[in-house]
Amino acid sequence: MRSVFPSIEAGDPVSLGAAAARQIPVADAESSAAVALEWICTRQTISPKRLVEPGPTAQELDAILRCAAAAPDHGLLRPWRFVIVPAQRRAGLGEVFAAALIDRDPGATLEQIEAAREKAQRAPLLMLVVAQLGAAEPPIPVLERMVSVGAAVQNMLLAAHAMGYGASLTSGQAMTSPRLRALFDLTPGEEAVCFVNIGTVAKRKAARLHPAVESFVSVL
Repeated sequence: MRSVFPSIEAGDPVSLGAAAARQIPVADAESSAAVALEWICTRQTISPKRLVEPGPTAQELDAILRCAAAAPDHGLLRPWRFVIVPAQRRAGLGEVFAAALIDRDPGATLEQIEAAREKAQRAPLLMLVVAQLGAAEPPIPVLERMVSVGAAVQNMLLAAHAMGYGASLTSGQAMTSPRLRALFDLTPGEEAVCFVNIGTVAKRKAARLHPAVESFVSVL
């Protein structure tokens, strides 16, 4: 894997912050910044249906997760954890999706139930994002912790994109199902937020237009 940052490769134990503090020539620093900005601004959400093998290697996944750990974290609570769903556990997750659908809608058709099962079998890498929102010390507000969770997830999406993979987030009504909570052993203070899907892009859609900065920024 080739890193976006020339001085950093997957598996390098040096943190991104420490690496940034190195004496990097100005021209190289400007080039690295331009590449990083390009990757950020060209990130797309790729449907799990369009994500195929291969997925990230073990080394690449380690780098992706280390990027998550670089997210802002007021109080150093690390209000997130991630649960990888390996291939051999996908069928079990699919059954939970199907059962959760039947719980919500006893009249669901066989086609709808099978579609719910199939959602567990898509992207090569499937990972649940869990937010830890119970009592905490120090007592950081829940909204701040959710911002931290979101930043960690975005870091992973950007890292995957920088490696050449596609990624997306998926959720749905099953996220609050007691069956899903039991499968992932969630505690009373934890919430299942979404799944992260990562893989090779089989078909890329047209880039969407970003809103004008003026539409979401004002000056006090």
